[in-house]
Amino acid sequence: MSGGYTYDKESVRLRKVRTSVWKKVRRAVLFFVASLSMAVLYYAVFALFFSTDTERRLKMENDMYRSELPELERKERLLADVVDGLKARDNRIYEEIFHTSAPEMNPMSAVEFLDGLDSIPDDNIVRYAEKKLMSLDRSAAAVEDNFRRIMAAVTDSGFVMPPMTNPLDDFTFAQTGASVGSKINPFYKVPMPHNGLDLLAHSGEPVHSAADGVVTEVVRSRKGLGNVVVVDHGGGYRTRYAHLADIEVVRGRVVKRGTRLGYVGVSGNSFAPHLHYEVLKDTLVLDPVNHMFASMTPEEYMNTLILSVSTGQSMD
Repeated sequence: MSGGYTYDKESVRLRKVRTSVWKKVRRAVLFFVASLSMAVLYYAVFALFFSTDTERRLKMENDMYRSELPELERKERLLADVVDGLKARDNRIYEEIFHTSAPEMNPMSAVEFLDGLDSIPDDNIVRYAEKKLMSLDRSAAAVEDNFRRIMAAVTDSGFVMPPMTNPLDDFTFAQTGASVGSKINPFYKVPMPHNGLDLLAHSGEPVHSAADGVVTEVVRSRKGLGNVVVVDHGGGYRTRYAHLADIEVVRGRVVKRGTRLGYVGVSGNSFAPHLHYEVLKDTLVLDPVNHMFASMTPEEYMNTLILSVSTGQSMD
């Protein structure tokens, strides 16, 4: 074979060799693969011995981060120890003052609504779900019935809306202290009746009327509840604001919801700056927590309710 020709012994002549399409394709593929392999080889050799500006910069940054990592880890451990120490100190303060642990960021996060679900066999899941649905259906019917009775009461011509707002601005559930009930007195360290809700706040924070009404009592004293303002809201509802630092209203003044009555203080027998807030219906002492949900989100209100019940010591 020479120059694309081959010698044919039978015909005693030269015959041109014809290449099939498959061989042409095979040669093209082999050429492409060989070229690609050489290109990869050339790039690998180049990358091994030469670096671009970007690669050099990234390598320097990696080296810097690698050298700083031990110091960052040490600082992280130090910060974790500081946070743990602050939590322990905060918990000790709450235990000494309120006889309870310090509140978590969200008390509701610790409530396990589905405890025991994992222990239920698969073949009982349907029956379990059916019972839950029936229970929820009964609860929904009870809520609907309560709404009907509430709407009937609200639409009555003689209905008077009770005070439903928080007397402090920018209130968070972490400011909730002891509510109504038998609580440890901070001075005598024995259980005593507590007829209001302690709202923790800085001294000097303004205190507002929880609803429209008329100021019926203004007391200035160094004993007991200290400086006190009582507002009559009609329908037998009254609110009492105690341990005020100063009072800005006089007896007989007509106030609107949000009117400033005075400022948070430590007057009277107060363990620390706070507002002692009471809600009364005629002679009945009501729990103020039940009259604050109108000014809170449902989650905030639930957290406030949990803290008010779990706090074992009052501030007065």
